[in-house]
Amino acid sequence: MASPLVLVLGLALLVLCPGGYSQRSPSPGYYPSSRVSTTPFDREFRTLWGSQHQRKEQDVITLWLDKSTGSGFKSLRPYRSGYFGASIKLQPGYTAGVDTSLYLSNNQEHPGDHDEVDIEFLGTTPGKPYSLQTNVFVRGSGDRNVIGREMKFTLWFDPTQDFHHYAILWNPNQIVFYVDDVPIRTYDRKNEAIFPTRPMWVYGSIWDASDWATENGRIKADYRYQPFVAKYRNFKLAGCTADQSSSCQPPSASPMGNRGLSRQQMGAMAWAQRNFLVYNYCHDPKRDHTQTPEC
Repeated sequence: MASPLVLVLGLALLVLCPGGYSQRSPSPGYYPSSRVSTTPFDREFRTLWGSQHQRKEQDVITLWLDKSTGSGFKSLRPYRSGYFGASIKLQPGYTAGVDTSLYLSNNQEHPGDHDEVDIEFLGTTPGKPYSLQTNVFVRGSGDRNVIGREMKFTLWFDPTQDFHHYAILWNPNQIVFYVDDVPIRTYDRKNEAIFPTRPMWVYGSIWDASDWATENGRIKADYRYQPFVAKYRNFKLAGCTADQSSSCQPPSASPMGNRGLSRQQMGAMAWAQRNFLVYNYCHDPKRDHTQTPEC
């Protein structure tokens, strides 16, 4: 029979790790979000679509999707590099087919030939975790030529229970995707043809992506569970706008400046990819890798 102490410790673990999220991330040793001030939503963004499905309460922006429409917002200014983050809380329960996103794009400026850097939360069914999809498009996505560079992750926490900070750091040499300051993916500039260099705006949205989002489109959005809600706050934007001089320097990705991640950050990223990476386009035998030479 277990001792009372063992039983107490076991119960403590159950309390601390609800829903099976039992792993704690290693320290990356460097926290870029702490180096960027929070900016008011109204100072940096405007509603892009679905204004009736968007609500501001103090510092929280709520977007929702129902059968009529979703909603989205866009930054007032385009950037050519920088740190772009927000704290997001997702909806629990049935959310299959729903895409909640924070991303960079110039699709309105370059229709049919645009660049995009995505963080997308792909909805799910009860008992299954959300997928966080990162993606990079260069000069076209779904227009002339679809060359996605998807890497999908589950998370080491329940993203429906609290706000967590998600960010993209884009500098002239590299793109880094962060979850609570843990780098989960880098995308390096190996040549200009496969790296976004044109100015992009910052977007957030919630929309129906039933065609592909959940189990490759097998499970669709079910509007018996509407509305589907996403909450955003703690917006952090810092970088070089399109009209600033070339001497402007974006925030640093690491304590080494923008020369790559530190050894401790690389270790934290290796941990995230070892434990939570569930899809890597470079390892997909169905893909034509002549179109993704970075692999």
